[in-house]
Amino acid sequence: MSEAVRTTCAYCGVGCGIRATVTGERKVTIEGDPDHPANRGRLCSKGTHLGETVGLEGRLLTPMIGKKRTNWDRALDLVAKRFKETIARHGPNSVAFYVSGQLLTEDYYVANKLMKGFIGTANIDTNSRLCMSSAVAGHTRAFGEDIVPATYNDLDAADLIILVGSNTAWCHPIIYQRIRARCEAGAKLVVIDPRRTETAEEADIHLAIRPGGDVALMNGLLQYCREAGAVDDDYLAAHVAVPENFWDELGEGNDLWSVARACDVPVADLRRFYELFAATPRTVTMFSQGINQSTSGTDQVNAILNLHLATGRIGKPGAAPFSITGQPNAMGGREVGGLASTLAAHMDFAPENRDRVQRFWAAPAMAEKPGLKAVDLFRAVGEGRIKALWVMATNPAVSMPDAGRVREALAACPFVVVSDVIENTDTGAFAHVRLPAAAWGEKDGTVTNSDRTISRQRALFAMPGEAMPDWWIVKEVARRMGWKTAFSYDRPADIWREHCRLSTYDNDGARLFALPGAAQGGNAAYDDMKPFRWGGDQTFADGRFSTIDGRARLVPVAQKPLPEPLVKWPLTLNTGRYRDQWHTMTRTGLAPKLARHREEPLVEVHPDDAARLGLVGGGLARVETPQGESVYRIVVSEGQRPGELFVPIHWTDRTSSGGRTGLLPRPLVDPVSGQPGFKRTPAAIAPVATRWRGFLLLANELDERPACLWATRVAVPAGVLWELAGNGDLKCIEALLPRGERIEAQDIARGTRRVAVVTGGRLAGALFVTESGELPPRDWLIAQLSAPDVAPTLLAGRAPGVAADRGPIICVCFDIGLKTIAAAIRDQQLADVAAIGGAIGAGTNCGSCRPALARILAEETSDAA
Repeated sequence: MSEAVRTTCAYCGVGCGIRATVTGERKVTIEGDPDHPANRGRLCSKGTHLGETVGLEGRLLTPMIGKKRTNWDRALDLVAKRFKETIARHGPNSVAFYVSGQLLTEDYYVANKLMKGFIGTANIDTNSRLCMSSAVAGHTRAFGEDIVPATYNDLDAADLIILVGSNTAWCHPIIYQRIRARCEAGAKLVVIDPRRTETAEEADIHLAIRPGGDVALMNGLLQYCREAGAVDDDYLAAHVAVPENFWDELGEGNDLWSVARACDVPVADLRRFYELFAATPRTVTMFSQGINQSTSGTDQVNAILNLHLATGRIGKPGAAPFSITGQPNAMGGREVGGLASTLAAHMDFAPENRDRVQRFWAAPAMAEKPGLKAVDLFRAVGEGRIKALWVMATNPAVSMPDAGRVREALAACPFVVVSDVIENTDTGAFAHVRLPAAAWGEKDGTVTNSDRTISRQRALFAMPGEAMPDWWIVKEVARRMGWKTAFSYDRPADIWREHCRLSTYDNDGARLFALPGAAQGGNAAYDDMKPFRWGGDQTFADGRFSTIDGRARLVPVAQKPLPEPLVKWPLTLNTGRYRDQWHTMTRTGLAPKLARHREEPLVEVHPDDAARLGLVGGGLARVETPQGESVYRIVVSEGQRPGELFVPIHWTDRTSSGGRTGLLPRPLVDPVSGQPGFKRTPAAIAPVATRWRGFLLLANELDERPACLWATRVAVPAGVLWELAGNGDLKCIEALLPRGERIEAQDIARGTRRVAVVTGGRLAGALFVTESGELPPRDWLIAQLSAPDVAPTLLAGRAPGVAADRGPIICVCFDIGLKTIAAAIRDQQLADVAAIGGAIGAGTNCGSCRPALARILAEETSDAA
């Protein structure tokens, strides 16, 4: 066994450290790094099962021009040639890059340098625009620089933790466990979220506010603090610029009753929250996509920052506003200028900054102004203004709002390049050139997490096939475009040192972002780099900010009127993540254990809406918006506010005939940050009738998705499962079964048909469908794909005799089902979540299932009573 390699998790912005031990070809065991400050050895379910995602299934391993394999020289020469020709004919603003928080900082740096300093346009934007650019804009307006003024250590010192628009238990489980530990020590937890999520279930106060009411909520709280004497006038006088009439304007319409009405929450709950905040100086307010993904996102961010600045809750242990990012290197991209609205090293496009960066890079053609942000960028592609586009490590055909228009734009673009690790993606289908990039486990570089900690990502495997790192691909194109000297990097350490030098170049302390010592180390120092946090543990502790006068700014923001439901679109659609899946599932979709928590894309509906609209749990429904429509499996949930729907973002055309959430949101953006609003789309929903339902189990992957109304791929051990439903003839579905010995059974009265195919004495495939009968649980049948012999009860869908049904999987880390948990609670008389963990292990690894365990415990206790 090889020595463990210290690296960083591939998923969210928590930035967990990992100890990875290679155990064979494309095999690795994963454990948390106990010495990493972000996670102290803990990992969530996604990180725990990273080892299931390092295989070469579906990988792009050779450069492709059209549908033909080629070599690197021909592919890179063509990319450089077409970009040069396009720039020569139409100018630098006719080309664009769309990049990703999946890139390492070194990849980001080279791409940004090429576009802004050498091509001469700022038309490089990142999918981080979709998740945290409103936080960037809000920080810059308030502090003069994009600084997150908090660390995870602040959670350990806080007496009140507020989560705004964040299902932290699912989306940042390791952070949530740190929060729970602090709450068990006496801190209070407030969750502000329209949905009663698993995070909200464990809160001391849950405010299920009307979507979009966050400015009213925070302005009302600031007004309450002023009236209660909780505003820190001394801090304001010394460190904050307060606009004239700020307090007079704040007092208009922000009394307790007006805010309760605007936010649609009980006055009593609102008062409890306001009183708790005013009385608790050590407060951390963590906010995420529910705040950022809004057409008023920047104002919502500044409403939170105003609150902390005015009460002096910043620059002190346990007192800070805290933006938590969604991607592993969203912060690194911000540091090097990966957004179209920034230049590099936390500089904007002010003339002195342009001059500084141009001198440092010896750049021939500096971009003069900000470029096109993501939504405008793809609009420009569709309008023919962008004629050459390079997409790196992301899937905008799925993830962008109004994704149907994005696909039309990609189809019309004269030249599209996609560099990715996956051979067939929804975006890659439109590429003229596809370039095989290195994946997690093969890449070498750095990432920055949500609390400014920079960590090394280290390679575990040699790059397969002809895959190459993103920085290498970009620099090779740059060299072929004529800039050999400026892009003469041999290794990531070369890029890192240049990035560090730029952060300190002519930086007299005006910008807090600076990496002075890191620029001095050689290759060995880079290889051995330990995690470190730039900016110190307590930014702004001295009360000095990155503005001309050193003072922070209170930014006047007002609640915008919230639209009333429309006749055609009476509901409000919210989108978000599932606990065990990631973005468009190109990685997590490979892991069978991660598929167990939520196997299909679900639309969550309040019971009152379901009853009124004829929606039945387990059935199908079509969700429609002015932009498009998609089909989902129905879940009736008390956690939804009446009149609102929730759907996940993860499924693509490759994995489901439904669940295409990107088709639904409007392409409307925040006017300051350019971030799209994914959380408040007018929508309608209606049931979808089907004649039959069933599932298809196969030992081998299909080339194409089954052609029926509902088909959703589920990763399983030793094969693949497709959940199916439809109205037409089943012959085309049955034709997908492999050749071999067929075993069949049919019940004409129930419209049930069961077919199994055996090859070489092993199960190769099975199709179970019914019109009115029951379908068997899938677990036992899935296990038969690995069984050495075919069981005689195969078509019964169960083992001989009586087998225990585990129920839906609740604890993915240990593969424990609902019925197993409930039985343990009853049989062993377990009294709390810790007792459940001690008895059967559930909830003792990442802890993200602990809210679900608490709910099951409460239900079982209630039933027993």
